[in-house]
Amino acid sequence: MGKGDYLGEFELYVLLALVHLREEAYGITIRQEIERRTGRDAAIGAVYATLARLEEKGLVRHELSKPLPVQGGRARKYFTLSPDGERVLSHAATMMNRMLQGWRPRSETR
Repeated sequence: MGKGDYLGEFELYVLLALVHLREEAYGITIRQEIERRTGRDAAIGAVYATLARLEEKGLVRHELSKPLPVQGGRARKYFTLSPDGERVLSHAATMMNRMLQGWRPRSETR
């Protein structure tokens, strides 16, 4: 694995949001999915910056939709994992599972 193949926490959240959203993965829906699943606020600017970084690394790609059929409607960028993104995400999941083996959360009854 090269240096650029390791993921930060938010990058991991973004890639996993793409997996869950499938063909509905664009900026706002990605942000909403992260917030819904993690309970963590996600700034839309952070989502777009992360998507740009992941695209530069070759881990995601995008397609532009046709403009929305409303006055001033704009095209959306829909994102998907690239084959390298799939590989890096699989590697990250494997490493996380290995690190979690044998760990148990402390009882919250203290």
